[in-house]
Amino acid sequence: MYFGYELERAALHGAGRYDEASEAFKTMLSKLDEGPDAQIRSKDRITYALKSLTPSPELRQQYLTPSEAEDAILKAINGQLENAPLRLLHTRTGRLCDRAAQIHEFTTSPKYKKLLSLTMKHADLQTDHITEVVGKYFRCVMLSHRWEGSSKEPQLHDIQDKTVYNLNNPLQVGGIIKLQSFCTVARGIGFRWAWIDTCCIDQNSNVELQKSLNSMFVWYRHSALTIVYLSDVPPSSNPGALARSVWNTRGWTVPEFLAPKVILFYQNDWTPYLDDRSSNHKQSRAIMQELEDATGIDLGALITFTPGVTDAREKLRWASTRITTLQEDIAYSLFGIFSVHLPIIYGERRQNALGRLLEEIVAQSGDISALDWVGRSSEFNSCLPADITAYENPPFTQSSLSEEEMQTTISSLRDSAPGVVELALSLYSILEYYKAPRFAHRRLHLPCIPFTVTEIRRRPQSQETYPTYEIKADGLRDMEITTEDRLIQFSRTRPIRQTFLLVRPWNRHLLEMPDFTDQSVEESSSLPGPDIYDSPHETHGETEPPVDLESHSRALRLIVRLGRPFGAFLLAQQRGGEYKRVAADHDIIAEVRDKTSVRSMMGIKTLEIL
Repeated sequence: MYFGYELERAALHGAGRYDEASEAFKTMLSKLDEGPDAQIRSKDRITYALKSLTPSPELRQQYLTPSEAEDAILKAINGQLENAPLRLLHTRTGRLCDRAAQIHEFTTSPKYKKLLSLTMKHADLQTDHITEVVGKYFRCVMLSHRWEGSSKEPQLHDIQDKTVYNLNNPLQVGGIIKLQSFCTVARGIGFRWAWIDTCCIDQNSNVELQKSLNSMFVWYRHSALTIVYLSDVPPSSNPGALARSVWNTRGWTVPEFLAPKVILFYQNDWTPYLDDRSSNHKQSRAIMQELEDATGIDLGALITFTPGVTDAREKLRWASTRITTLQEDIAYSLFGIFSVHLPIIYGERRQNALGRLLEEIVAQSGDISALDWVGRSSEFNSCLPADITAYENPPFTQSSLSEEEMQTTISSLRDSAPGVVELALSLYSILEYYKAPRFAHRRLHLPCIPFTVTEIRRRPQSQETYPTYEIKADGLRDMEITTEDRLIQFSRTRPIRQTFLLVRPWNRHLLEMPDFTDQSVEESSSLPGPDIYDSPHETHGETEPPVDLESHSRALRLIVRLGRPFGAFLLAQQRGGEYKRVAADHDIIAEVRDKTSVRSMMGIKTLEIL
């Protein structure tokens, strides 16, 4: 008998009558659940005389109940919407839908009914198939654009319970046309759902605003497509128009073009930029090259960007020339790029917002490159900049030493500095146990190699905006520093009570420690054998400790690197014993006076900087 219901279900399903097919399937399941005894009692005994036709328990296990199938589909829906905006525009109806409305739209659609019918029939239906169907239905297109001003852009209250295609407000005509055109283009290329920040976020809800801004990068990352609207790029523009667009100067657009995997640029008449009608402009060499030249962002990062706190200094440079309407947004717009989640506190002002972001970057990575800047110090902490523009210039970098130059310098050290190996090993062991810098209550605890300043003398005034000071420090070559801070002049013969230090912030990369995560079995087996590391060496009948040549080499290589020029901080001691950084208008490049004097580098300390 159940074969009849199955045939009926199959016929109804094939005809697209999914509700009726599901009802037929439910009836079949109820008959299977009744069991053979109940069937024999309630049906013609002649029909069931052929007991070989009675369904087995294994047959029932091949099917799902309607509730089980619904749960499987709902799980896929929740997984899809987990990384999607809270509200989306339905491009066909022009209506704004919240999460519940989106789900209702799907569960009342023929696609859902077809999927439900298939899922009940096939208990072993692959989860990938359900996810694929759900993903195609809910895929979303995002818009990256330049705001024309809050009063000119339709916001949530302007479109709530309305159809965007019917909006007609003379004061918002530009924003309305942009919204309508975006929805029309998204619908035309096959998208049911669209998102634009102007009207899909409740700007008056602090809770929703915080959730949205912290989720923005993820939303763009998981979008099926991001459309970039260049409102100031006219039709048939030549290459270079994208680079000159105002869109390319805004802070929020950085994550909006880095996060997506698929992106399309449109001119102000909603035609593709450079008439490139390919499906993904991230695969267009011409457009990506133009964007690389305009932003200074490496082509590889533009195409396949990975968020995180690594390479912090370079990522900060990308945003250093960008502007935002609200001053705090210059920091908030970077949260997703660095994959950090922090409170959104409008009104805290730029220095505090940027300070909290930089503090989190240093805390997560231990990377001191974010401390490498020139300009004014932040009120948040003197080791941080007051403005992101301080990262515009590339940081000081040493020219790399060839291996031949390294070995030549090591040989020179051995010859000119008796006992250098023992001192180098001692210094290496000290530095090895120093941890990365950390923040606590806005105070930076910075491991560094300090050099005591013995003289500060102001150079005779010239045409410079700020005074220049001649600086002498124990163990370092003399140097000059230009700063807007007024420094007290002193010398060994005219000392003062305040202490000034020139410090080298400690960077663990100088140790050249092996990366254990990259060390394979083959690499381990290729290390020098036991004759170097394990076997005692006999001399006059006495046993000497084994010589660890690898440790000796690393220690001497460290001394060579410490003897090279480095970026230094000038610190001024405060009354409580803490220090403050003296900001300079250019990199402070210091160099040890005697490269063979290891002792001048031995006094590493962790200083507390306000």
